[in-house]
Amino acid sequence: MVPNLGKGEPAAARRGGTRRRPRRESALTWWALFAAIAGIAWWQHSWRVALLGLLGWCLYEFALVPTLCRVLTPKGAACTERTRGRLFACGPAHQRLRNDALWRLAGLRNPFERGPVGDEGDTGTVVVSSDVRGRLVPQDRALILLAAAGTVTALVGMVYGFR
Repeated sequence: MVPNLGKGEPAAARRGGTRRRPRRESALTWWALFAAIAGIAWWQHSWRVALLGLLGWCLYEFALVPTLCRVLTPKGAACTERTRGRLFACGPAHQRLRNDALWRLAGLRNPFERGPVGDEGDTGTVVVSSDVRGRLVPQDRALILLAAAGTVTALVGMVYGFR
C-alpha cells in the first residue's frame, strides 16, 4: 500500500501513474448525422440541404474530427497525441509545423514564420528537419483538399442559389 495517496492526490497517482484519456464520441455518430442530412436532402429533392450537409462535413473534417497530431518528432517518430480537426496539432510547437505544412499545401510560404521550431529536446540533435517534420500525411492532405473543394463548392452553390 502506498502512503499519503488519499483524497489530495490525483487519480493517476493512485492507479500507478497511468493517465486515462476521456472517451470521445464515435465517428459513427457524425456519419449517421451526415447520412440523415443526405437522406433529408434526397427525400425533399433539395440541393440546398445537400449543400448544407456538405458544408457541415467540411467543418467536421477541418475542426471536429477526432484524430492524432501525427507531426514527426525530432527523432523521427509521429506524435500520437490526440487532437480535434485536421488543421490542428497538439501543442504550440507542433501547431507551428502544421501551419507551415498547410501554407506549403496551398503552394505558398508561411508569411508568419518565425524561424525554426526549437523543440530538439535534451540532446539538441535533430534527426529530421522541420520541413520534413511538418509534412502532412497523405490521408490528411487528401481530406483537407477535399474539404476545401467542398467548401468552395458549397459557397458557390449558395451564391448561385441567391440568383
